[in-house]
Amino acid sequence: MKALQMFARESTKRGGVVGAWHAFKLYIMITDPLAAECVLKTSLGKDDLLKVTHIVLGNGSLFASVPIWRPRRKILAPTFSTRNLNRFVEIFSENSNVMTKQMQAVVEKGNFSMWPFLNNYAMDSVCQSTMGVKVDAQMNPNNQIVSAIETLLLVGAHRMTHPWLHTDFVFKKLPYYTTVIKCKNIFCGFVDEIIQSTRKSKQVEGLKTDTAKGEALRTLIDLIIESSKKESEQGYSDLELREESFVVLVAGTDTSAVGAAFTCVMLSRYPEVQEKVYQELQEVFGDSDRPVEAADLPRLKYLEAVIKETMRLYPPVPIILRKIESDVTLPSGVTLVDGCGVVINIWGIHHNPQYWGDDVEEFRPERFLQPLECPAAFMPFSHGPRNCLGYLYATMSMKTVVATVVRKYKILPTKGINSTDLKKPLRVKYNLMMRDVDKYTIQIESREKIQ
Repeated sequence: MKALQMFARESTKRGGVVGAWHAFKLYIMITDPLAAECVLKTSLGKDDLLKVTHIVLGNGSLFASVPIWRPRRKILAPTFSTRNLNRFVEIFSENSNVMTKQMQAVVEKGNFSMWPFLNNYAMDSVCQSTMGVKVDAQMNPNNQIVSAIETLLLVGAHRMTHPWLHTDFVFKKLPYYTTVIKCKNIFCGFVDEIIQSTRKSKQVEGLKTDTAKGEALRTLIDLIIESSKKESEQGYSDLELREESFVVLVAGTDTSAVGAAFTCVMLSRYPEVQEKVYQELQEVFGDSDRPVEAADLPRLKYLEAVIKETMRLYPPVPIILRKIESDVTLPSGVTLVDGCGVVINIWGIHHNPQYWGDDVEEFRPERFLQPLECPAAFMPFSHGPRNCLGYLYATMSMKTVVATVVRKYKILPTKGINSTDLKKPLRVKYNLMMRDVDKYTIQIESREKIQ
């Protein structure tokens, strides 16, 4: 991550575009949002370096080639509508409440890592909303699926950053490969069983109904199966469903958990910001202890600004890769030639003082209380035609869980840290996602005691 930050700063000094060699291939690193926007709109193909993910994700739409991605995108897009996602807020809220109850064990017990709480929350929420199953990761910290995702991300990042591991011929002869296959088999067994169960239930029983509301209770798999049948009579095959389920499980779990975890750490370090969030929650919920509902989320404007400012400073996905297949001329006049790769350095774009001002390194949520002058300067979920379909899902999940935590607890900084270090940037590392080296360490105390 230090290398990515170093190249980002160098790119910004040189106008937002700089070249560097990775083994035998030239990569152009971009930190200018206008240049990034141009590439993301004109070059839709993912760089060949991302083929290292094929062993696990297959042709999942996240990294698939354009001919495969385009029809899948058409099928997936309707399933992520606001109407559909609003139904999942109840799931987010339910699992958030389970999490805050689990956190009672660490109240006023000093420093602890927020990561396992939020990671298990995200896994429970994603599995329940995507697949309609409860894996109870929060009640079972040693859940195999959670461990498998952690391992696959770590090995994937290691392979991407070490050129000698790029070829399958070499990789398959190393212990890494055995580990990856073991984790993949855990995934396959879990997902395939759910797919078969879902198909069988749709044939025999039809959609499950929510008797309280009289509406169809549909998971993302239900919605994807229905949407795919609108495009072809056969619909998605089991393999295609598995690939897209892998993408949702990995991306949905980690993005939500990482974003919420960084937000909790920032709230601990900026008590005045946390107090504003709490006051907003009081205006929406008052003294009621009712769970968060879908109608509440649009009213939490300052909380959303806090989450966005956190993702500006600490984007869960710090870089994305594209390949140039025909010459692209950037707004500056620079031409990127066919054959080179492009690293869109999201961390660098989010720290570019030309677009964010001289206080670019400061945590100031008020930036997002008004429209951005350059929308492309903020792209935590990518940008352009291949942006992340799950951005609204992740945002709703993060708002729900952070709101639930702040209503219940006051978040405090790490014990022993001095006031000067509180304002210093967090130490981060890269494993496909960006993580806090210190594991999102905080303290908490009960709001009931404060009152």
